[in-house]
Amino acid sequence: MSAAEPAYLNIDRENNPAVVAGRISREMVAARDKQGWVDNFAADAVVEDPVGPSMFDEQGRGHRGHEEIAAFWDMTIATTESLDFQFDEEIICGNEVAYIGRIVTHIGGHVTTSRGVFTYRADADGKLVALRAFWEVQKTMESLQKAD
Repeated sequence: MSAAEPAYLNIDRENNPAVVAGRISREMVAARDKQGWVDNFAADAVVEDPVGPSMFDEQGRGHRGHEEIAAFWDMTIATTESLDFQFDEEIICGNEVAYIGRIVTHIGGHVTTSRGVFTYRADADGKLVALRAFWEVQKTMESLQKAD
């Protein structure tokens, strides 16, 4: 491919802003760094995890802004022992990336698997403006098993 070709024909898979911001998000989760995770979001960002109504978001409107995103951390990530991100496929479009795969949650001596599509959108400054996770609560609950 020549240098004159548009970016969508020559995707920089390592340095795409959404890929980088998503990677930072997962690294902060692994490090259990709440402030680093929240700081990775733009001030007006939204987290929808899962998308739509759930036990984390009865109205299904998402968690908007740093204060609500920090409260989401306390309600979800902070209650876990760890989260393993196992993505099988990466699809990059502009400043967004979608991953198809699983998030394995270790919590209270048990493990659940959320199979789905997980998306990250970054702004011009490389901050996350949207983290959206498409997974089904019922299927995840049905996957519950004792940890090894």
